[in-house]
Amino acid sequence: MTRRGFLLFGAMCVIWGVPYLMIRVAVREVSPATLVFLRAGAAALILLPLAGARGELRPVLARWRPLLAFAAIEIAIPWLALSSAERRVSSSLAALLIAAVPFTGVAIATVTRSSERFDLRRLAGLVVGIGGVAAIVGLDVGSTSGVGLAEMTVVVVGYATGPWVLARYLNDLPSLGVIAVSLAASAAVYAPVAAVQFPRSLPSTHVLLSIAGLALLCTALGFVLFFELIAETGPVRATVITYVNPAVAALLGVAVLDEHFTAGMGFGFALVLAGSVLATAAARRPAAAQT
Repeated sequence: MTRRGFLLFGAMCVIWGVPYLMIRVAVREVSPATLVFLRAGAAALILLPLAGARGELRPVLARWRPLLAFAAIEIAIPWLALSSAERRVSSSLAALLIAAVPFTGVAIATVTRSSERFDLRRLAGLVVGIGGVAAIVGLDVGSTSGVGLAEMTVVVVGYATGPWVLARYLNDLPSLGVIAVSLAASAAVYAPVAAVQFPRSLPSTHVLLSIAGLALLCTALGFVLFFELIAETGPVRATVITYVNPAVAALLGVAVLDEHFTAGMGFGFALVLAGSVLATAAARRPAAAQT
């Protein structure tokens, strides 16, 4: 990997590791729907002109049906569920559960009979990963919200299904255009709810900074840098940030919000990482087939 690739990788590990902390702070004074509206809307205002200047909007809008499905599955529903869940569970726990996304994606690809080859190594990865999630939750179940866990399940399934929809129906479209329009559509859906639930008084400085950080840093800048990372290192290496983001988020939750990091969370996270690496590893091919 080049020096630029390492810099982009390091930046993304941090940029997509801090949203959980910011969401936890923001939902103290802003409703989940309002937060999604502000985050998606502000980011869309930045990315739509950029995508338009690149000529990436017209081809995306022509495929509006699968685009709306992607926006709902990857952004609108998971972001609302995540914001709501972080009113009930710690940002550290939420982030560690997100680490289950890679092997959940493999499970979805298997069920939908995609071209992905499913071997014993990937099966072992799924088993280990599921065991890790059980350890994260089960060893601390007495202090964990059942509703919060259900909402996190929605988030994980959404984040795992979104790339599948993208690969199957939108793979030939420009990425920035897809994200920009998806954010705009998500903001439009939540605008009526946000209008009703909008705070009557100005939120605190910490909340305003968290919302701005989510929209500008974690979403608008985050997606632009992520696409640059993919171009620099390739899609496979770029997805490795998925394994690092939860650790960054957990450390921030402990350091900034004084959240508790238990032995169960640490042990389970290690299993989830191991399971994700196994489940997402490239399938072995016969030597004769390699070129």
